[in-house]
Amino acid sequence: MTSGALVGGDVAQAYDSNPSISQLAGLQANPVTNARALLRNGLPFDCKEIRQVQKALESISDDLRVPGVKFSGVEDSVKKSLKIVKNDSNKIVDKTAPVRKDEVRQYLKDLGTELQDFQTIVANKDKQEVPIEQQKCLSLVTKIEEALVNEFPYQVPAPYDTTLPRLEGRATVEMEVKIKDNAVNPGGTLTIVLDGYNAPVSAGNFTDLIQKKFYDGMTIQRSDGFVVQSGKPENEPSGVDGYIDPATGKERTVPLEIMPESSFMKNQAPEYDFTFEENGMYREQPVLPFNAFGTLAMARREAENNSGSSQFFFLLRESELTPSGTNILDGRYSVFGYIVDNQELLRDMKVGDEIISMKVVRGGENLVKNERAEPSESE
Repeated sequence: MTSGALVGGDVAQAYDSNPSISQLAGLQANPVTNARALLRNGLPFDCKEIRQVQKALESISDDLRVPGVKFSGVEDSVKKSLKIVKNDSNKIVDKTAPVRKDEVRQYLKDLGTELQDFQTIVANKDKQEVPIEQQKCLSLVTKIEEALVNEFPYQVPAPYDTTLPRLEGRATVEMEVKIKDNAVNPGGTLTIVLDGYNAPVSAGNFTDLIQKKFYDGMTIQRSDGFVVQSGKPENEPSGVDGYIDPATGKERTVPLEIMPESSFMKNQAPEYDFTFEENGMYREQPVLPFNAFGTLAMARREAENNSGSSQFFFLLRESELTPSGTNILDGRYSVFGYIVDNQELLRDMKVGDEIISMKVVRGGENLVKNERAEPSESE
């Protein structure tokens, strides 16, 4: 098949032909499905204190699912978080780069204030305000954690370190879409976070193409209840599935790129070129899993791991074939980001709808282009 996610009947066939994958994968009992939480988990820093605050505040989501809200659980989580912020702020600041220490001190001060307000909300049993205050606190936690990342943690291996764009950090993208023939939902703007810490080449390739305005005006090319996909050039000759690099006159391809949790914990580079299964990594979990609705990944030819180019897809995770932690896409396709706002637009997007534009609104400075000069006419 041409570049594309393993979709439709192919998924069922893959389950039949690979029954051992889900049996051997060491699946998580309660996988994280929130995009922002997954991105927090993927930040490479070492500070157990703020991680404890993060986990405590995220656990409130479970208490919110209890009818009427489990206020005792919320109270315990807020109390634990406030205690850490009051007693261990200096430990957190000490692990911050000198140029950002004052910034982190302010964030911690603001977080302490929000947590005190949170205690008042819990005391009043105001269940409508609980999720709002939870997100305010988690937003500050994210800022603190981002500031704790002092440097890009590893070297991208050759030849990809010099031949392809790479994103050494994160970038935020706004994708404006037009949904046609829909009076209720004419479209809107998706906010996407690209994760170069865990997929620098995939995220860098995508960021580079966005800056080249490659996707502007392109249509949605697949929407089947499993994925929403685009990125195939629409005015190229038959057989061209991706971006043609003007420096070579050939299709620019990127390798399969997946960060295992074991490598992440050691500040090592992702796995390249081979799937987890091909490497015998049956129990390994990716740092960026296909858990969230709107997971962003590179499309490729099923039988060619390194055939990704410009085509991408958003996974509609709620498909019965892809329950979180049990799908056969993890470890086989390169995830490099998540939609964090307006994911619901995906439900109405169909073939022929238009990508008005994509813009990098934050983090563009993290892109290392590695561009070669275009060939001259005499070459």
